Amino acid sequence: MASFAKSRRSAVFALALLAVAASSLAAPSKPNILLILADDMGFSDPGCYGGEVATPNLDSLAKGGLRFTQFYNTARCWPSRAALLTGYYAQEVRRDTVPEVISGGRGTRPGWAKLLPEMLKPLGYRTYHSGKWHVDGKPLQNGLDRSYDIEDHNRNFNPQNLFEDDQKLPSVKPDSGYYTTTAYADHAIKCLKEHAAKYSDQPFFEYLAFTCPHFPLQAPPEDIAKYRDRFRQGWDVLRQERWQRLTSMGIVDCALSPIERSVGPPYAFPKDVALLGPGEIDRPVPWAELTEAQRDFQATKMAIHAAMVDRMDQEIGRVLAQIKAMGAFENTIVLFLSDNGASAEMMVRGDGHDPSAPPGSAKTFLCLGPASPAWRILPFAGTRRGPTKAASPRRSSWSGPRASRHGASCAIRPATSWISCRRCSSSSAESASTPGRDSRRPRRPAPASPRRWPRTSPFRMPPSGGNTRAIARCGSATGRSWRPARRALGSFTI
Repeated sequence: MASFAKSRRSAVFALALLAVAASSLAAPSKPNILLILADDMGFSDPGCYGGEVATPNLDSLAKGGLRFTQFYNTARCWPSRAALLTGYYAQEVRRDTVPEVISGGRGTRPGWAKLLPEMLKPLGYRTYHSGKWHVDGKPLQNGLDRSYDIEDHNRNFNPQNLFEDDQKLPSVKPDSGYYTTTAYADHAIKCLKEHAAKYSDQPFFEYLAFTCPHFPLQAPPEDIAKYRDRFRQGWDVLRQERWQRLTSMGIVDCALSPIERSVGPPYAFPKDVALLGPGEIDRPVPWAELTEAQRDFQATKMAIHAAMVDRMDQEIGRVLAQIKAMGAFENTIVLFLSDNGASAEMMVRGDGHDPSAPPGSAKTFLCLGPASPAWRILPFAGTRRGPTKAASPRRSSWSGPRASRHGASCAIRPATSWISCRRCSSSSAESASTPGRDSRRPRRPAPASPRRWPRTSPFRMPPSGGNTRAIARCGSATGRSWRPARRALGSFTI
């Protein structure tokens, strides 16, 4: 059984390549795909990236798969998801801001910008979605067979706006024992069980999109209790400890970035900050300069955040256990990523914030703010504020019969238009230097098209922050290299 080795360099995901990969395999060997998306998770939050949180399931995937050490996203929810699911820059599909064009969160994709489920359906895949959507259009109108979509991102215990198969569901009542992260996993497991019972002759695509650890910081009390005292030494010490672990793991080999002490939240809500009480701060102040009340409040917020990540890992474990019970794990590609890096936002929404309620409960609305992310985004300096570089962890795992026999050495070129695998098949006539033009894709409409940027530095970002993805998988076992059948916006070697 082959496995991916640890990556020294990293690539950015182009999930559209999965359709290419699947189409190049014989029908009985088409892999299942489990795509797991976290929301606003810091680069070094999980244990396999040096974090303090217990993430045994993610750690296991990383051990048997590949960890990406560099990754680009759009640093906001909707453009990252559009890029992930279409394979195009978000500006190209009007899901990030384009001057003089209805775009961004209100933008509607052009008709040619199909989502990944639509690409996989003709290849025989059953397609499922569980969790956050945040893409224009309804899930079942975009190639999905089943969907569980929560459009209320302000409540983790009692969401008010949720849908199953595009049909509105009743609001969740308070104190019902409901928690979004668990509900997403429950739905994914339900779809997988149905798939095993009725569609076992078809491959599946499960898109599991968690809303954690996005604010509000809310988690089950038993999970919070695990970390209640873990962060009381403060973010300055924690930052150094994470740095040492990242270095010893070989994930980073550069100097520790300075903290941006003067940078606050991207949006100013001073009344909301005041509502949170005297323990709240809106700048990354050195821990030694905080009052005892501030230290206690900030350590509690970090514990809740850790509990959210911990719970997500537990639920990922349940989904993986179901796939193993189906006998499908050895032929399943598992991808884990985050739509953004750590968030510095501070606000109060939803049902408001009750200072007298237990922190992390349904009656509270807390955000980490700009201080804690300085430790979560190691080794980077900035936080999630808009379309730019964003630090977030990525890993992939596939132990199937056609997994790569090579360790990955990925050279990222976000300004390059095509992806192919060049290392694995020296006898192949395919070459990434001769990309050609995709005849299936029409020329980009001028009003929604970003200007072209120079193809110079391999790490040059496009002007408006559009980002790229590439998937670290190749067909070396069969002597194939992926052909540039779609514009995948990146290049890599394995």
